[in-house]
Amino acid sequence: MSEGLYENLEPLILASASPRRLELLGSVGIRVEVVPSSIDESEGPADSPLRLVQHWALEKAKAVSRSRKASWVLAADTIVVLGGKVFGKPRNEAQAMEMLKALSGKKHQVTSAFCLKHAERGVEQVSAVTTGVRFKTLSGAEMAAYVRTGECLDKAGAYGIQGPGAFMVRAIEGSYTNVVGLPLAEALECLMDHGVIEPAKEVGAGAPKGF
Repeated sequence: MSEGLYENLEPLILASASPRRLELLGSVGIRVEVVPSSIDESEGPADSPLRLVQHWALEKAKAVSRSRKASWVLAADTIVVLGGKVFGKPRNEAQAMEMLKALSGKKHQVTSAFCLKHAERGVEQVSAVTTGVRFKTLSGAEMAAYVRTGECLDKAGAYGIQGPGAFMVRAIEGSYTNVVGLPLAEALECLMDHGVIEPAKEVGAGAPKGF
């Protein structure tokens, strides 16, 4: 249960079905209404992984804001990049194995972008954070065992650092929460800058304003 390190000053919508992003925000006391976007992520800017992930974070926020113009909306997107190639979520176990083989023994980058949007107030801020992640060299048996857990199928790059997949990670350079799916320090700073949240005045504070 959260200790309420922060509290909402205004209601906030999380435009994501990711339980990991919800858990990160909840871990510091932020309350959100979950309204997943349903956009098609099959196309986007192909010239830059950074532009691509920023594009999808923005599009997710826009999609939810269209019907919730008077609300604060926070959306995010995460990609794994190795040698300029973007690794999204694997379609099946075979593709997950191919991704893990490519990442094995190498350093890759994880970039998460987030967008905070309020349509009526004209606020639309997009930020991105990149973390370097180095995998140990994986045996075929290790990769197969991990794929069988099923954890890899809903995650970019076919792994989650916060679960059993942590065994593959030899080192990280940068934000850990960014690899989980939301750079928490930067997201909280953005929410505070726009007056959506504030540090709790007392631990275990009551229900936030507007709820």
